[in-house]
Amino acid sequence: MKYDVLIIGGGPAGNYLANLLARDFSVAVVEKKGSFGGKACTGIIGAASYERLGLPEEAVLNKLRGAVFYSRIQSFEIARKTPQAYIVDRKILEKTLAERAVKRGAEYYMATTFRGFKNGRAVLQHLGERLEIEADFYVGADGVSSTVAKAIGAKTNAEFLSGYEVEVVGDFKEDFVEVWVNKDINDEFFMWVAPVNGGLARVGTLGSIEALNRFLRMRMLKPTSIVEFKAGSVGFGWRKPWVRDNVALIGDAALQIKPTTAGGIVFGAICAHALREALLSGRPGDYEKLCGNVKNQISFGLRFRKVFRGMGQEDIEKVFEVLGSDEARAVIEGQADFDDHVKTAKALLRRPKLLAKLIRISPSIVRYLV
Repeated sequence: MKYDVLIIGGGPAGNYLANLLARDFSVAVVEKKGSFGGKACTGIIGAASYERLGLPEEAVLNKLRGAVFYSRIQSFEIARKTPQAYIVDRKILEKTLAERAVKRGAEYYMATTFRGFKNGRAVLQHLGERLEIEADFYVGADGVSSTVAKAIGAKTNAEFLSGYEVEVVGDFKEDFVEVWVNKDINDEFFMWVAPVNGGLARVGTLGSIEALNRFLRMRMLKPTSIVEFKAGSVGFGWRKPWVRDNVALIGDAALQIKPTTAGGIVFGAICAHALREALLSGRPGDYEKLCGNVKNQISFGLRFRKVFRGMGQEDIEKVFEVLGSDEARAVIEGQADFDDHVKTAKALLRRPKLLAKLIRISPSIVRYLV
């Protein structure tokens, strides 16, 4: 059997790509699991990106129109009249994208493990049997610990963190996400409370399970009210190259992940469009260049992460004072883009008063982020 494109990994990026390619190519998808979903993923996606990318409406669980940011001693609220982000059901998202791809002609091999390449073919393990499938082009969409990336000798320079998330019953403001930045609780990352509805929320962080436990106690959420627990890992940095010969990496396999929030679904989908364009033109080597905006966002996010890691809680409190000011909140509410953090930062730094205040806190903030 032979295909034009074989996609290894049936997560959001792999299924979205299959959906895009199936109209123009013969496509097959190999998925290690026997079903979709299951990965630790808060599933917050910017509303504008969600609509623009044509992601399935049926996967949306809740619509968020704002956020409350908490430090150790203060807080501020950012709100808009219309939804700015959606919380999605990861299983429904993946399965619906797969169904769309199948309807367009893609073929799926579920519960099938990619073992490597041999003589230009993909070696697979399916229900105890060894298969070899040939394709003109292969795509690794198999996550942070990508076997495809290892098979093509891709080099990785990244920071890897464990992620922990629970779904907990409680009383939550349904259309607002909570973002907590308190290095006394977790010096690795922020904590979040993302409501699925008024009585259930996804609560998590990156770093250690102890940090999550400390946050749950501080937020007064009872461990005995947890109805689901998930864990996973995320990588902030670079995996190169994204394309080598007739093999490309996409989504988490390429570390197309925001270092600011650990989200990756939007970046993976954007790069899926870029890869489709490169394949249609017969110039797969253009793929990385066509993902230029995503690369810029990742570069910015890595600089942002460096600033965050170098700050103490006292500096974070000073930054909160600046961002919680009327001027900063007006800029964020009027110009911020949920999935374009470069645009948001530039909008803030174009304000002389805000820029001067941030420089007084730490010149490195501006040096790294401009």
